[in-house]
Amino acid sequence: MNPVLQFDFVVDQENKSIHVKRAFAASLDRVWNAWTQPELLDQWWAPRPYRTVTQSMDFREGGMWLYYMISPENDKHWCKNDYQSIEPQKRFSGLDAFCDENGNVNMEMPRTRWTNVFSAEGDHTLVSITLQYERLADLEKIIELGFKEGFSMAMGNLDELLA
Repeated sequence: MNPVLQFDFVVDQENKSIHVKRAFAASLDRVWNAWTQPELLDQWWAPRPYRTVTQSMDFREGGMWLYYMISPENDKHWCKNDYQSIEPQKRFSGLDAFCDENGNVNMEMPRTRWTNVFSAEGDHTLVSITLQYERLADLEKIIELGFKEGFSMAMGNLDELLA
Protein backbone atom coordinates (compact mmCIF):
# COMPACT_ATOMS: atom_id res chain seq x y z
CA MET A 1 0.00 0.00 0.00
CA ASN A 2 1.22 3.49 -0.80
CA PRO A 3 2.16 4.94 2.62
CA VAL A 4 0.77 8.40 1.77
CA LEU A 5 -2.74 7.08 1.28
CA GLN A 6 -5.17 6.96 4.19
CA PHE A 7 -6.18 3.85 6.12
CA ASP A 8 -8.05 4.45 9.38
CA PHE A 9 -9.74 1.64 11.32
CA VAL A 10 -11.65 2.69 14.44
CA VAL A 11 -13.76 0.46 16.68
CA ASP A 12 -16.48 2.44 18.48
CA GLN A 13 -17.80 0.19 21.24
CA GLU A 14 -20.18 2.83 22.60
CA ASN A 15 -22.01 3.01 19.25
CA LYS A 16 -21.48 -0.69 18.36
CA SER A 17 -19.73 0.19 15.11
CA ILE A 18 -16.53 0.11 13.11
CA HIS A 19 -15.43 3.07 11.00
CA VAL A 20 -12.95 2.58 8.18
CA LYS A 21 -11.55 5.24 5.88
CA ARG A 22 -9.44 3.89 3.04
CA ALA A 23 -7.93 5.74 0.10
CA PHE A 24 -7.12 4.10 -3.22
CA ALA A 25 -4.83 5.33 -5.99
CA ALA A 26 -7.51 5.11 -8.67
CA SER A 27 -10.42 7.05 -10.10
CA LEU A 28 -13.84 7.05 -8.46
CA ASP A 29 -15.25 5.11 -11.42
CA ARG A 30 -12.66 2.31 -11.10
CA VAL A 31 -13.06 2.02 -7.32
CA TRP A 32 -16.88 2.04 -7.54
CA ASN A 33 -16.78 -0.71 -10.18
CA ALA A 34 -14.43 -2.82 -8.03
CA TRP A 35 -16.98 -2.70 -5.18
CA THR A 36 -20.09 -3.29 -7.31
CA GLN A 37 -19.22 -5.69 -10.15
CA PRO A 38 -18.98 -9.38 -9.23
CA GLU A 39 -16.20 -10.20 -11.69
CA LEU A 40 -14.04 -7.59 -9.93
CA LEU A 41 -15.22 -8.32 -6.37
CA ASP A 42 -14.25 -11.96 -6.83
CA GLN A 43 -10.67 -10.86 -7.51
CA TRP A 44 -10.10 -9.02 -4.21
CA TRP A 45 -12.83 -9.46 -1.57
CA ALA A 46 -11.45 -12.51 0.29
CA PRO A 47 -8.24 -12.36 2.32
CA ARG A 48 -5.62 -14.66 0.84
CA PRO A 49 -5.32 -17.62 0.65
CA TYR A 50 -9.14 -17.64 0.45
CA ARG A 51 -10.94 -16.78 -2.80
CA THR A 52 -14.37 -15.25 -3.37
CA VAL A 53 -16.86 -16.85 -5.76
CA THR A 54 -20.07 -15.00 -6.60
CA GLN A 55 -23.11 -17.27 -6.92
CA SER A 56 -25.40 -14.40 -7.93
CA MET A 57 -25.50 -10.63 -7.72
CA ASP A 58 -28.37 -8.24 -8.26
CA PHE A 59 -26.86 -4.82 -7.50
CA ARG A 60 -30.00 -2.74 -6.97
CA GLU A 61 -32.04 -1.59 -4.00
CA GLY A 62 -33.74 -4.74 -2.74
CA GLY A 63 -31.24 -6.93 -4.59
CA MET A 64 -28.73 -9.37 -3.12
CA TRP A 65 -25.13 -10.52 -3.54
CA LEU A 66 -24.79 -14.23 -2.68
CA TYR A 67 -21.21 -15.47 -2.55
CA TYR A 68 -18.84 -17.75 -0.73
CA MET A 69 -15.25 -17.58 0.36
CA ILE A 70 -13.40 -20.80 -0.31
CA SER A 71 -10.35 -21.98 1.59
CA PRO A 72 -7.36 -23.80 0.08
CA GLU A 73 -8.93 -26.97 1.54
CA ASN A 74 -12.16 -26.21 -0.40
CA ASP A 75 -14.20 -25.26 2.69
CA LYS A 76 -16.96 -22.84 1.62
CA HIS A 77 -18.11 -20.00 3.88
CA TRP A 78 -21.36 -18.57 2.46
CA CYS A 79 -22.38 -14.93 2.88
CA LYS A 80 -24.91 -12.56 1.45
CA ASN A 81 -25.47 -8.84 1.30
CA ASP A 82 -29.03 -7.51 0.98
CA TYR A 83 -28.71 -4.12 -0.74
CA GLN A 84 -30.83 -1.45 0.91
CA SER A 85 -29.90 1.84 -0.74
CA ILE A 86 -27.76 2.79 -3.73
CA GLU A 87 -26.71 6.19 -5.05
CA PRO A 88 -24.51 5.38 -8.06
CA GLN A 89 -20.88 6.43 -7.64
CA LYS A 90 -21.68 7.99 -4.24
CA ARG A 91 -22.82 5.39 -1.72
CA PHE A 92 -24.51 2.11 -1.06
CA SER A 93 -25.66 0.26 2.01
CA GLY A 94 -26.68 -3.26 2.77
CA LEU A 95 -27.21 -5.84 5.46
CA ASP A 96 -24.55 -8.56 5.42
CA ALA A 97 -24.95 -12.04 6.89
CA PHE A 98 -23.38 -15.44 7.10
CA CYS A 99 -25.77 -17.87 5.40
CA ASP A 100 -26.12 -21.16 3.59
CA GLU A 101 -25.89 -21.74 -0.18
CA ASN A 102 -29.57 -20.77 -0.53
CA GLY A 103 -29.14 -17.44 1.27
CA ASN A 104 -30.81 -18.57 4.50
CA VAL A 105 -29.28 -16.45 7.27
CA ASN A 106 -27.24 -18.12 10.03
CA MET A 107 -28.96 -16.58 13.05
CA GLU A 108 -26.11 -17.64 15.36
CA MET A 109 -23.79 -15.14 13.67
CA PRO A 110 -24.01 -11.34 13.76
CA ARG A 111 -25.41 -9.35 10.88
CA THR A 112 -23.56 -6.24 9.76
CA ARG A 113 -25.15 -3.10 8.30
CA TRP A 114 -22.57 -1.71 5.84
CA THR A 115 -22.66 1.86 4.57
CA ASN A 116 -19.97 2.68 1.98
CA VAL A 117 -19.46 6.28 0.86
CA PHE A 118 -17.20 7.04 -2.13
CA SER A 119 -15.57 10.39 -2.88
CA ALA A 120 -13.00 11.59 -5.39
CA GLU A 121 -10.07 13.24 -3.61
CA GLY A 122 -7.72 14.62 -6.26
CA ASP A 123 -5.89 11.71 -7.87
CA HIS A 124 -7.33 9.08 -5.51
CA THR A 125 -10.66 7.88 -4.17
CA LEU A 126 -11.65 7.76 -0.51
CA VAL A 127 -14.06 5.06 0.66
CA SER A 128 -15.62 5.75 4.09
CA ILE A 129 -17.18 2.62 5.55
CA THR A 130 -19.41 2.28 8.59
CA LEU A 131 -20.25 -1.16 9.92
CA GLN A 132 -23.10 -1.11 12.44
CA TYR A 133 -24.15 -3.89 14.84
CA GLU A 134 -27.30 -4.46 16.89
CA ARG A 135 -25.41 -5.49 20.03
CA LEU A 136 -21.96 -4.89 21.46
CA ALA A 137 -21.49 -8.69 21.67
CA ASP A 138 -21.98 -8.86 17.87
CA LEU A 139 -19.26 -6.26 17.28
CA GLU A 140 -16.93 -8.06 19.67
CA LYS A 141 -17.53 -11.41 17.94
CA ILE A 142 -16.68 -9.98 14.51
CA ILE A 143 -13.47 -8.45 15.87
CA GLU A 144 -12.61 -11.75 17.58
CA LEU A 145 -13.08 -13.59 14.27
CA GLY A 146 -10.27 -11.46 12.79
CA PHE A 147 -12.29 -8.95 10.78
CA LYS A 148 -9.65 -6.20 11.01
CA GLU A 149 -6.87 -8.45 9.78
CA GLY A 150 -8.95 -10.04 7.02
CA PHE A 151 -10.40 -6.76 5.80
CA SER A 152 -6.96 -5.14 5.82
CA MET A 153 -5.69 -7.97 3.62
CA ALA A 154 -8.64 -7.55 1.24
CA MET A 155 -7.93 -3.80 0.97
CA GLY A 156 -4.38 -4.70 -0.06
CA ASN A 157 -5.80 -7.07 -2.68
CA LEU A 158 -7.89 -4.18 -4.02
CA ASP A 159 -4.78 -1.98 -4.21
CA GLU A 160 -3.14 -4.66 -6.36
CA LEU A 161 -6.19 -4.99 -8.61
CA LEU A 162 -6.37 -1.22 -9.14
CA ALA A 163 -2.61 -0.87 -9.85
